[in-house]
Amino acid sequence: MPAPHPIEQTGLVTPAIRLLQAAGVDFEIHEYDRGDELRDFGREAADALGLPFEQVFKTLLLDVEGGDAPADPIVVVVPVSCMVSMKLAAAAVGSKKAAMCDPERAERITGYVVGGISPLGQPKRLRTVLDETVELFDLIYVSGGRRGLDIAVSPADLARLLDAIIAPITA
Repeated sequence: MPAPHPIEQTGLVTPAIRLLQAAGVDFEIHEYDRGDELRDFGREAADALGLPFEQVFKTLLLDVEGGDAPADPIVVVVPVSCMVSMKLAAAAVGSKKAAMCDPERAERITGYVVGGISPLGQPKRLRTVLDETVELFDLIYVSGGRRGLDIAVSPADLARLLDAIIAPITA
C-alpha cells in the first residue's frame, strides 16, 4: 500500500480535507494513479491502494420519498464490494422508497464529480447512512473529494462528523 502523503507536501486541499482538519480528526491522504477509462472507481481505488474491497467505501446519493421523511437526497456509504439495498437504505431514514440520484444532480448537490464524491465537505450536510460493516475496521477509506484521492479515517470519526446513522444497507 502506498504511504500516506503529508498534506503540506501534496498541496491537496478539498472541502473534505478542510472539514477533517477543522475538526482536528486524524486522517491519512492516499493519492493514486487512475486509468484513463471511467469505470468502477471504488474497486479501482482498492486495487491501486492494495486494500481489500470491503475496507474501501463508495459514496452514493439516493433520492428517498414517503414515510416520515421528506422527498430529498441522502448519502449512503457502502463497501465497494457490495450493492446498496434501496429498501434497507430507505428504511434506515424512515422512508418507504429510494432510488439512485441522477449523476448530474449528485454532482450539483455535492459539489464533487462522480467518482470523486466524498461524504465529507459537501455544501449542505445531507442525512447520511453508513453501512454497518464500517464497524469491522479501525480505518476505512472514502473518497477525498476528487478522483484518485482517498482518505483513511476512523469510522467513529466519520459517523460523528456526518451525524450519520449506522445500519445494514447492503444487499
